[in-house]
Amino acid sequence: MILTLEETKEFLKVDYEDEDNYIQDLINASEQYLKNATGKEFNSDNQLAKLYCRVLVNEWFKDRGLMQDGKTSDKMRFTLTSILRQLQYCEV
Repeated sequence: MILTLEETKEFLKVDYEDEDNYIQDLINASEQYLKNATGKEFNSDNQLAKLYCRVLVNEWFKDRGLMQDGKTSDKMRFTLTSILRQLQYCEV
């Protein structure tokens, strides 16, 4: 596990429990996405993997239409692509 629900909620600035299941689903999806993209399993010790998952969860949470509408900004796409490339070639 890379992210916990508590640290993710803190990062998202969410202090209520209504969205806990949804946020946990996003955490799980971000970690699976990272694993599928790199072929590697990361843990919470890898700060770059943690940042990648945080950014991805944040984008999915803040803009729920992102996945359907293809609204990812060029800056966000560049950031995620850059981090992902580094993680693909790093040692776990």
